[in-house]
Amino acid sequence: MQESLIIRAFDQATALRRPEPGLIVHSDRGGQYFGQQFRKRLAKWKCSQSMAERDNPYQNAHAESLWSRLKAELLEDGCFESLRDVHDELFDYIEGYYNIRRLHSALGYQSPINFEMQYYQANFNKTLNQKVSG
Repeated sequence: MQESLIIRAFDQATALRRPEPGLIVHSDRGGQYFGQQFRKRLAKWKCSQSMAERDNPYQNAHAESLWSRLKAELLEDGCFESLRDVHDELFDYIEGYYNIRRLHSALGYQSPINFEMQYYQANFNKTLNQKVSG
């Protein structure tokens, strides 16, 4: 995987989510995560970089689980006629199922979108209460 792909994904994510300073970006130890341009992006957004220890895939269990589910639920019997078909199937799987409807044990058996909405609602209410009482 090239550093430019990582940078593009990071730029898309930060443009969409606008993270607050202190975000921890975790990855494996792939060389693209050591790149100067990627690290500049992390610094720009005041992100901390976290990496799994060498030869310890258990520290990347959530990412490994995604790839396992993706292979089992989508790619195992998949036969694609074009790169566009692969793109469309992956998008539908991730954005139409995995993030919206699939329950994740690590999130208390909620979908990622429900978990995220609860997180932002709780933090919004906390911030609102601090402003009202402060």
